[in-house]
Amino acid sequence: MSQLACGAGTDVGIKRSHNEDCFRSEPSLGLWVVADGMGGHQGGEVASAIASDLIVERIKAGEPLVKPVQDAHHAILQAAQEGVGPSGMGTTVVVLKITGHRYEVAWVGDCRAYLWNGKSLRQLTRDHSYVQYLVDQGVIPAESADLHSHQNFIMQALGSSENNDVSVDMVSDVFYQGQQILLCSDGLNKELTDAEIAGFLALRKNEQETVDLLIQTSVKNGGRDNITVVLVSAGNDAPFRSIIGDYILRASARIRGWLAAASHFFKKGPF
Repeated sequence: MSQLACGAGTDVGIKRSHNEDCFRSEPSLGLWVVADGMGGHQGGEVASAIASDLIVERIKAGEPLVKPVQDAHHAILQAAQEGVGPSGMGTTVVVLKITGHRYEVAWVGDCRAYLWNGKSLRQLTRDHSYVQYLVDQGVIPAESADLHSHQNFIMQALGSSENNDVSVDMVSDVFYQGQQILLCSDGLNKELTDAEIAGFLALRKNEQETVDLLIQTSVKNGGRDNITVVLVSAGNDAPFRSIIGDYILRASARIRGWLAAASHFFKKGPF
């Protein structure tokens, strides 16, 4: 697999006095992280850095994606107990890991991942937020979610003392030729609609230019929060999407899963 082209950036915005966001871009590992810290000065930025650094360290050591995110929750709680940052600090996070021609996205909170296929934009993540809960329950329409007065209420975050553990959601699929994955803190989607984000991606500028444009426009639109954006493009050797190719790739993944399960069964025995 060729090294993937990417761009990344962050901005404090206009309303905040300091930046509690954090990102890590590790193309050699096929790994990208965006974390949005909470807890005020010397709180949010500490929590987001702890989470980002631990996730990179554990992935570099060969751990699968979900466990490092779960462990980051406990690392933040422990750091606060030891006086490294204030009690109550926390962070939301979204992580992208690309292996071969497949991607995995894991997240806790309302940092987002989007998939751009060259024509349309699709949100891969589902916010762990009170507003998303209201949408899921049919209380409010999805169209009004970004305008709701409680959009900052998060259902779970890394470092939250209300949770012994966090539930890490994950999605995965093939990363096809011409596709891009965008990670962002909520400072981006507070200022730009999905349609506006798609419009910038459709300009087909390089990854860093696109990231810079998204951040600059978010600041111009109000910059109410810190803004962090990462954009990763599928490699030139990525497979082309086709009905037959899709079927073969998914069937191969299922067969590998069956073989792994069968191997485990015969090693342990049926009883």
